Amino acid sequence: MERSEIISLNISSINYDKAISEILDNARKIKSSYTCFANVHMIIEAYKDPELKKLINNSTFTFPDGMPLVFALKLLYGKRQERIAGIDFMIDTIRECEKDKLSIFLWGSTEIVLNSLQKNLLIEFPKLIIAGSFSPPFREFSQTENDLYIKIINNSGANIVFVSLGCPKQEIWMAKHSSKIQAALLGVGAAFEIHAKLVKRAPKWMQKISLEWLFRLMQEPKRLWKRYTQTNLLFIFLLLKKTIRK
Repeated sequence: MERSEIISLNISSINYDKAISEILDNARKIKSSYTCFANVHMIIEAYKDPELKKLINNSTFTFPDGMPLVFALKLLYGKRQERIAGIDFMIDTIRECEKDKLSIFLWGSTEIVLNSLQKNLLIEFPKLIIAGSFSPPFREFSQTENDLYIKIINNSGANIVFVSLGCPKQEIWMAKHSSKIQAALLGVGAAFEIHAKLVKRAPKWMQKISLEWLFRLMQEPKRLWKRYTQTNLLFIFLLLKKTIRK
């Protein structure tokens, strides 16, 4: 599949429906794979960390989650690429899983989030097969723990594993362990909290004009203001630099 570099990451060029089809195909074949959903934050984290850049660029797919990446693909390469947001992609993939009787595993976040998420998913998709869920500790995992987690996931028989450990922890974990897991891994981050209905998502109009980050900033200003101001400004600077050099 064709990829195009935006500053640090090679972004997959694919339409939304085809992306879901590819993930489901890997899931049916019980093929090990991992998918990242890139936004400005991930681009800058990878720019600063060559090892992280390598791990993400070795992914099966890296979809453009943020609208700034969609704009960058148009600006740099003239490509008309759809946004493939992890929050939406998770639900649309689950909808297909219910139809095809493919099972899912929910890996990450907290017990409170997982319980609420599973309840909401089964209300919306009553025939969905949830093979399992697990909330790991909020720290680095030992090799023994990782071996146990991989065993739990594989023994569940899940076709697709949704991973919510936060960026870049989830991307690193998927890259290092995907080859041992007999399922398609998708790093969807905050999608768990959104679909658990514990965190409100930005309205559609803000999503369409690339202001979803501003909505999140308003929700958690103390935690996010520094990250967003620094990463967004650096992204704009690097993108303009690459445009001028083009």
